[in-house]
Amino acid sequence: MERFWGLEMKMLQDFRGMAIRLTDERLAHILEHPEMAGMEAEIGWTLRKPEMVVESLSDSQAHLYYRYYMETRSGGKYLCVVVKIGRDDAFVLTAYLTDAVKRGKQIWPNEK
Repeated sequence: MERFWGLEMKMLQDFRGMAIRLTDERLAHILEHPEMAGMEAEIGWTLRKPEMVVESLSDSQAHLYYRYYMETRSGGKYLCVVVKIGRDDAFVLTAYLTDAVKRGKQIWPNEK
């Protein structure tokens, strides 16, 4: 656990080794949704081992990391972890379960 601007946080890494902040405030926000209870470890795993990463159509700095989980409280769903990537910083905005990957520019795996 580290402190950044007075906030408690965890430092996670994505599949490229990029450091990503997850503040206690953001984690609490994510866990307010009952279907996300018990999914804390999966947030880190989804960043490290995504099946797909998509750049948001509405915000080029928002990258959506997706990984499918067969058994969640809502059945088989994708976990989407939304990361805001700035020039010198990256942090988790939110995470949620979804039935489908959103449209956007696929950035991983690279489209050929």
